[in-house]
Parts: sequence; C-alpha cells; structure tokens
Amino acid sequence: MIEVKRVSKEFDDIVAVNNVSVTVNEGNVFGLLGTNGAGKSTLLRMITGIMKPDEGTITVDELKVYDNPNAKRLMYFVSDVPYFFSNATPLDVMVYLVNQYPDFDEKKFRDYLKTFSFDTDRKINTYSKGMKRQLALLLGICSQTKYLLCDESFDGLDPVMRQAVKSIFAKEIDERGLTPIIASHNLRELEDICDHVGVLHKGGVLLSKDIVDMKLNIQKVQCVFASQEDENIINMLDVLKDERSGSLHLYTIRGSREKIEEAFLKADTLFFEVLPLSLEEIFISETEVVGYDVKKLIVG
Repeated sequence: MIEVKRVSKEFDDIVAVNNVSVTVNEGNVFGLLGTNGAGKSTLLRMITGIMKPDEGTITVDELKVYDNPNAKRLMYFVSDVPYFFSNATPLDVMVYLVNQYPDFDEKKFRDYLKTFSFDTDRKINTYSKGMKRQLALLLGICSQTKYLLCDESFDGLDPVMRQAVKSIFAKEIDERGLTPIIASHNLRELEDICDHVGVLHKGGVLLSKDIVDMKLNIQKVQCVFASQEDENIINMLDVLKDERSGSLHLYTIRGSREKIEEAFLKADTLFFEVLPLSLEEIFISETEVVGYDVKKLIVG
C-alpha cells in the first residue's frame, strides 16, 4: 500500500502540491488525472523518492520513501520524457537495470522485444517518441517491481500499442499483483483500466474515489411525468442535474438504482428509464456540485 498523507511541495513562490492525501491499495490500477501543472508529476516524483516533500509523509508498504533504497526497489518510475543513456541499445539498458532491480526478468524482456519488433542492435536515440515510450513501459513491467508509476506514459502510443500495454498490465496484475499508478490528462485513456481515480487541480485533490462505488451511487434517469404534481417525487431524491426538453426530463441523481427506481415507480409517469452513465459523466456530475468545471480537466 502507498500512503500519501498531507503532502505539500513548493518551488520558490509556486505551490506545486498542496496538502495532498491519497491511498493506493495493492492490486488496483490507480488513475491520477489533471491538466498540465496540476501537480501530477511532482506528486509521482515524491512518491518514488526523487523529490522530498516540504511537508507530510509518504510510505510504501510502511517504509518511508525518501533516501530509502529498500522502499525505492519496490517501485519503477516511467517519466513523461523517458531518459536513456547516450548510444545505448535496449539490451544495454537491460544490463544496467538488472543490477538495480534483482528480480528483473531478462527472458520476459527479450520476448517482449521480439513481440513488438524492436531491433535490439539499434541505438535508442534513433527511436521515435512512441517507440521510446513503449520501451520505457516494457522495462518498467519487466523490472518486476510491486508498483509501476507512469507519468503520461500512454501519450504518443498508437491505439494498438495502447491496448497491448493495457493487456500486459491486466496480465501482470492477475499473475503477480502489480499495482500501476497512471497519471494522465485524459480520462478516456484510463476509463477501461482503472479501479480508482483521483483528480488533482491546482496542486490539491479535487476528488479521489473508487470507480465501482461511483458507478453504483449515481444514476441517469429520463422520464415524462403524467402531471406537474407527480414531479414532486424529485424532492425526495438527491438530484444533481435536471436537463429538460419539453416534457422530457433527463435527471442525474445520486443514490442506488434500487432506491431511485422505487421512487419513480410511486410516481405517475408516462415512462421512465434508468440509463448507463459513462465515467466522464460521473466525474462531471461529482465535481460540478462543488463548483468546478471538471470538463476542462478530464476531457482530452
């Protein structure tokens, strides 16, 4: 488990991370969302021990991270701009990482290089941006660390490679309990893989929730009431949004599906239907309530 408690970080007069507390449970995929400048990269660098927080504590499996090699061996960090040694080939990097991560799986890495058609004799500095990101992710996966932190690492990958990496993540989670933490500015990129999502805004946590819980606790209902009096049933519910087109209402309502269906069954409606909500719609509904236009933060 990774625990971040009341962590802050400033650079001169810029507050990069402000009093952030999040918990990452083992075996989950944690999505960290936010625009550029929201504090995602700084937070990841503090979690991995590259930077020291000005305030607060960060522990990985109850080990303090900063200046602690035992804690750092539990994590692999794939930065937004992967760095490789000058003139190094993929196998040169592998040899270096084997000395840093005792459990690095050389066979798995060589197999992935063949699967994704990497020329092992070619210098990495001649690779495209997307190829460098692919290689960085494969190195991180083969390091066999418990936690893999990825900073905008899907950016620049083509759709086929993006799905391939997600499939590898799913396999590693199932087989050895890998816990990925993926920072992105685009919710759609993470919707089909994350178990828990946190939204950073101006250095602080705007929202941090389990996706299943969110989907179970917000419903979208379209209906037509037989009369205006029957609309009073809405006063009994926690309505987040009411969009109307003539007599047709489209409600976003907080609560369980069972409770909401029960309420509408008591009213005289010409028809009503509970519709599926996308994760994007859920986030927009959750954050608009507290006065944020989260569409600017999560829609890429």
